[in-house]
Amino acid sequence: MADIPPDLTWIRAAPPGATGPGPWIEIAFGEGSGEDGEAPVYLRETSDPANVVTTNRRKWDAFVLGVQAGEFDHFVEGVELGD
Repeated sequence: MADIPPDLTWIRAAPPGATGPGPWIEIAFGEGSGEDGEAPVYLRETSDPANVVTTNRRKWDAFVLGVQAGEFDHFVEGVELGD
């Protein structure tokens, strides 16, 4: 397992106005600029913060573009959003 820097700034992906502990996904960007495709990107779930998944900026950016383009919408077909 790769060493996870202790001083990461975690950004929580939660719906606007969401309260409570989640669980939510959190993301942190490691050293390197947004132009460095190999710069590390870390992901974790608030309910299990010790379990961190690591990828790189190039793969993360491709994933985000895919989400924006609707490439993953079939995963949530029929899912009801809670209030």
